[in-house]
Amino acid sequence: MSQISKKQDTSFVPGSTIQGKWNKQHYIVVRKLGKGAIGSVYLCKRQDGKQVALKISEKGASITTEVNVLKKLSKVQGKPLGPYLFDVDDFLQANGGRLSFYVMEYVNGKQLPRYLNEKGADWLGVFLLQLLADLERLHQHGWVFGDLKLDNVMVTGTPPRLRWIDVGGTTQIGRSIKEYTEFYDRGYWKLGSRIAEPSYDLFAVVMMALHCAYPKQFKRGEYPEQTLKRKLRHTRMLAAYQPCLEKAMKGYYRSSAQMQQELNQLITKRKISYLRAQPQTPRHKGKTDQVTLPLLETAVIGFISMLLFLIYYFFI
Repeated sequence: MSQISKKQDTSFVPGSTIQGKWNKQHYIVVRKLGKGAIGSVYLCKRQDGKQVALKISEKGASITTEVNVLKKLSKVQGKPLGPYLFDVDDFLQANGGRLSFYVMEYVNGKQLPRYLNEKGADWLGVFLLQLLADLERLHQHGWVFGDLKLDNVMVTGTPPRLRWIDVGGTTQIGRSIKEYTEFYDRGYWKLGSRIAEPSYDLFAVVMMALHCAYPKQFKRGEYPEQTLKRKLRHTRMLAAYQPCLEKAMKGYYRSSAQMQQELNQLITKRKISYLRAQPQTPRHKGKTDQVTLPLLETAVIGFISMLLFLIYYFFI
């Protein structure tokens, strides 16, 4: 791929064609998915009709770095950590300028907050455990996610799974984090450095949970740590996970596996306590039972469903 020296236009309207200079593959733009510091991402159709995500930028070196990250992630054993990489090429503009792009799997799903609104907030614990398991694999291979946030993940598939859709901020452990989002950055909250280490990602996990509980986000205030503690303790959505999240906020955990283990214990304890607290009443056809029994049955089914999902995800 080519490194360019002047500003180039990376805007493409639906119906535009992006053709690779070297591999000669062409892609029809469907719509723009987003734009970040590195470049723009488009939903495209390739020649066989398959939908793909295409990221294009004037920053050739940055695109090369992201491609190398995707290649490294593809070698990590187990379920894929990032999108599959399909193609890497340059695009030659009519004015002679060159843009670098790569084509990856289009992960079609739902944003995490939307999924929780539709299916129930209890699923947050399941997805946090998933995320921590994936982060542990990433960390074991010497990398941290870096720019971990709700915009960079998606719930997809059956059973539902939290997928990473943008790994552009992935950084080798020990180096400085260059790409981050303030709300998720522990440096912004004055609770640590921007050195790439597992605890940096774990802080971002806490902020993802808080963002789910507070969709409009919030300001850090004069005392950032106290702000976060107050927010963690004043939302029912995170009550069951609060001890674990507060530890991660303070940098207590040295690995994702350690946090995952404690979080799993909290979730299990909560479900068992809830089921034991339910009154064991005989079945009647009264109005009260018509309301309470379906609620109890729904809770039991939900617990069993999540338990089976955890077994599927972690052990199969």
